[in-house]
Amino acid sequence: MADDAPTQRSSPVLQLLASGLQFWIRQQCEAVESLELQLHGSSLGLLRGRLDGVSLVARRVVFSSLEIERVELRSDAIDVQVGNLLRGKAVQLEHPFNIEGTVAFSAGGLGRSLCTPHWRPLGDQLVDGLLGLTPLKSVNIERDRLVLQAQEHRCETIPRAVDGHLELCGEDGNPCVALPADPNITIENANLEGGLLQLQGRARVSP
Repeated sequence: MADDAPTQRSSPVLQLLASGLQFWIRQQCEAVESLELQLHGSSLGLLRGRLDGVSLVARRVVFSSLEIERVELRSDAIDVQVGNLLRGKAVQLEHPFNIEGTVAFSAGGLGRSLCTPHWRPLGDQLVDGLLGLTPLKSVNIERDRLVLQAQEHRCETIPRAVDGHLELCGEDGNPCVALPADPNITIENANLEGGLLQLQGRARVSP
């Protein structure tokens, strides 16, 4: 596992918070291969309980049984209770905050994720809607197409962001299958690039 990258070196308080946030993020995930944080703000603002924001880059993350190849996020201002942190206790985030950025998925990661007990119903729902067959057998990325296979049949799809959620559509625009929408997540753009499915959007995080 790669070491976490150092962050703000100018302020011991910010360094302490960075370590606390790295620990908190890792607690939310089943695995994180590498994690880089950059904190935005000042020690004075932090002592008043406010951080201007956090930039994050993480690689090979597993969150809720979902394998993510790369995550790049930026948060808006965060309210932080630093009293316990300064006393050596875990960082506490008590109020919701907004994030925006990009997450990228490899075909292999998607295929493995959609075969876990947690996500298999979604994988089967996708191929049932696209092919009328189940179960999902494999996921591949070929050029600018996301290819799903069930039994001996396959469907080349184009990912699209529609009204804040993700849809997979056949090459002629039909059929289209919408993935279940999370009211706290808005997907603004979806594309296939460099062998990865990349989703851009924003979300509301409730600690």
